[in-house]
Amino acid sequence: MIIVPTRELAVQIAQTLEGISYYTSISFIEVYGGTGGASFANEKKALTSGVDIVICTPGRMISHLNMGYVKLDGLKYLILDEADRMLDMGFYDDIVKIISYMPPLRQNLLFSATMPSGIRKLANTMLKNPVEINIAISKPPEQIVQEAFMVFDAQKIPLVKYILEQKEFGSVLVFCSSKQNVKNLTNELKRAKFSADQIQSDLDQEKREQVLLDFRSRKLKILVATDILSRGIDIEDIDLVINYDVPHDGEDYIHRIGRTARAASKGTAYTFVTEKEQIKFVRIEKLLGRSVTMQAVPEQFGPAPVPGQHSPKPARKKYKGLRRNK
Repeated sequence: MIIVPTRELAVQIAQTLEGISYYTSISFIEVYGGTGGASFANEKKALTSGVDIVICTPGRMISHLNMGYVKLDGLKYLILDEADRMLDMGFYDDIVKIISYMPPLRQNLLFSATMPSGIRKLANTMLKNPVEINIAISKPPEQIVQEAFMVFDAQKIPLVKYILEQKEFGSVLVFCSSKQNVKNLTNELKRAKFSADQIQSDLDQEKREQVLLDFRSRKLKILVATDILSRGIDIEDIDLVINYDVPHDGEDYIHRIGRTARAASKGTAYTFVTEKEQIKFVRIEKLLGRSVTMQAVPEQFGPAPVPGQHSPKPARKKYKGLRRNK
């Protein structure tokens, strides 16, 4: 069983398995939410009749387990992929529950880009005398041009439009840290007649798969997404990555901008930094081992924050001499 945080990653792993197992008798099934009754019935059939490999998201797997027909007595291998991302998404209790259905004698493999305390707690819960392999955090490819802009929140959408108008980009990926920002930016880009669409967890699976297919096939030029697409998803030939919001940590930054400049090609990554995000961005620069070039916001967007400084809070209005009517 391979447990993953997102439907997109489950689909990609299944596609890879389809290729490498083509000349074998190995069977597998993807189990994830956002699909109709027919898919659920197909998953149930595979889980009850027997299948070699299950690739699943936690919530959907628990739905099947709760119905009582899934037997994991013969499970030999458990793989947790992008374990830190699953914890960020609140899946800790779900993972522990799934593991409770498994036999104690099995091989466990846990893959994680970071090792926060929650991951170590999970590792201690599910692993016995594990061998820990640490690989140094990769640095972004040298061919990525990294630049940043100090902005106010209200300047972000106009600046995205300005950047997209300055040059013809073949493929652009914009990362936002919230679903609401994804929705707002996508709607504004569509109003401005840009070829743009979105991927975030509120969309059903069929819509998400179609948007991703259109982006890969270049029918869609601009994709606005949450961190669903920052890890594990393989999309080539992306010209520009925009961090609409500063990522939560340096590893996420590296994963995000690593979507561009793949296979020795060149790419550009812009990051929008607000006053309250300066500390997070400084931590990212420390991880990179260098400063990211800060570009000036075009004058037509008005005054922008000054790096290293905070704008004074507006003074509160005072009201004197007010009397109640008798």
